[in-house]
Amino acid sequence: MPKAPYHIDLPERRSSCVVFASPHSGRDYPWTFLRRTVLDELSIRSSEDAYVDRLFDCAPEFGAPLLRAGAPRAFVDLNRSAEELDPALIEGVRRGCHNPRVTSGLGVIPRVVANGRAIYRGKLSFDEAQRRIDGVWRPYHEELQRQLAAAHGTHGQAVLIDCHSMPHEAVDGIARAGARRPEIVLGDRFGAAAAPEIVDRVEAAFAAAGLTVVRNAPFAGAYVAQHYGRPSRNQHVVQVEIDRAIYMNEQLIRPNANFHPFRRILRGIVAEIAAMGGSAHTVLPLAAE
Repeated sequence: MPKAPYHIDLPERRSSCVVFASPHSGRDYPWTFLRRTVLDELSIRSSEDAYVDRLFDCAPEFGAPLLRAGAPRAFVDLNRSAEELDPALIEGVRRGCHNPRVTSGLGVIPRVVANGRAIYRGKLSFDEAQRRIDGVWRPYHEELQRQLAAAHGTHGQAVLIDCHSMPHEAVDGIARAGARRPEIVLGDRFGAAAAPEIVDRVEAAFAAAGLTVVRNAPFAGAYVAQHYGRPSRNQHVVQVEIDRAIYMNEQLIRPNANFHPFRRILRGIVAEIAAMGGSAHTVLPLAAE
């Protein structure tokens, strides 16, 4: 197992209702896991949201906690339900109703990494899958729930910014000729996970920094947005996807020359987002239960 299921960076004073989380940037690959995979040490990282936790690590300076995954996505996917078990990978799991994520190999215990490359040669035992869920998935989500409850208890609302990165080619299908290529995709499950005024303010923060923003295509939000987004209870989730090519070499999985300049840009964006519902700002009106 990874050394820690998650890491939590807390502010000295919690002045924001916002919680930042990075569920796919974990990079503690247990040697027992690497010994079992058929992939090399670079390929196994291809579905990792590499360095996203570093891009957002200033959040505590602005009164907001940052929750960071310890385990890598290829080991256990924290943006999936614990019930999204893949019968093609895990022994003893029955086929249930059609789930496109599971069918494609991207369940809570992934069968593949980017471009559909298989992680294992054979199947995993059900006990192994359950150990990963109990040892990594549950502690992460328990901590996430604690942080959202603390924000809601203090400020009357909670806003989760679920931080991710996407391959550069992910927006090829929506990029229009002659128009600026989307660099940021915000997902609110088409309004089901966050109130419009919350998403508007998040979008405005990115747009004011000169970044091109689109919503819900090709990523509208997965389990975290679906499970925790409760706008009627003043708990909102906005998934943020950042084009990896902006800040890293995708082939080598290394920061590129723009990493630090982009991190400085994000610092201003994080400060603006964290100001929502802060002590010096008006809390958004409470919605009816």
